[in-house]
Amino acid sequence: MSLHPSLQTYADAWTHSVEAISELVKPLAESEWNWATPCPGWSVRDIVSHVIGLDCEMLGDPRPIHTLPRDLYHVTNEIQRYMEVQVDVRRHHTAPEMTAELEYTVIRRSRQLRNESRDPSVKVRGPLGTEESLEEATRKRAFDVWVHEQDLRTALGKPGNLDSPGALVTRDVLIQALPIVVAKRAGAPVNSAVVFDVNGPVEFLRTVRVDAEGRGSVDGSPSLGPAVTLSLDWDTYFRLACGRVKPTAVADRVKAEGDSALAEAIIRSFAVSP
Repeated sequence: MSLHPSLQTYADAWTHSVEAISELVKPLAESEWNWATPCPGWSVRDIVSHVIGLDCEMLGDPRPIHTLPRDLYHVTNEIQRYMEVQVDVRRHHTAPEMTAELEYTVIRRSRQLRNESRDPSVKVRGPLGTEESLEEATRKRAFDVWVHEQDLRTALGKPGNLDSPGALVTRDVLIQALPIVVAKRAGAPVNSAVVFDVNGPVEFLRTVRVDAEGRGSVDGSPSLGPAVTLSLDWDTYFRLACGRVKPTAVADRVKAEGDSALAEAIIRSFAVSP
């Protein structure tokens, strides 16, 4: 049985990104695995460990029994502790061990996706014992792996794939979070609108509208007289939204028109992914 159509887009995006990661790290010298990435507290090795670990969990493998050190400054909450276990358990693995495990995990996960016959709505294990639909879990993996591919590209000085299948999945995931950013976090006034005009390899225009009850929604139609219009390039947009850069570091790459206080509040609240 072929993969359900609603899962195919995410499976293709995951495949494209994870194969790119494999190609990026295969030739690295041992020392390069320790290079820092834009992901707070994580090295190249840590990023790859995270990718391996979460895909092993998608395969149903048991989680490692491992006690984290107490001096990991970047680990501040339960979800970060959960994610860190798969990372820290591999911190002393050599380059050949890392590439071999990555390759083996990709083979296993690819086979699982090819043979996947479950309905997209079936519940699967999520972080911290939560349950989520197979479709949502597959979507999250496509999003996560593309963002970490970009972390590695930044660390290694090898930009690329900014318009790949994973980039389009990431666009949709981040757009879905905009109403929370604008209406809930930034506190945009009722009956207002905020426009996001993004250019570059991935282009889009979206309007977040806040109704009389303060609830936000997003659509693709322009707004006449928005409270704020934010114009920025795709690279800056996703790095801000994924917490890879501080707003002050890219202030010159974000053009804001309208209510300056609201614009600043939105940018301060923009990160939706740790």
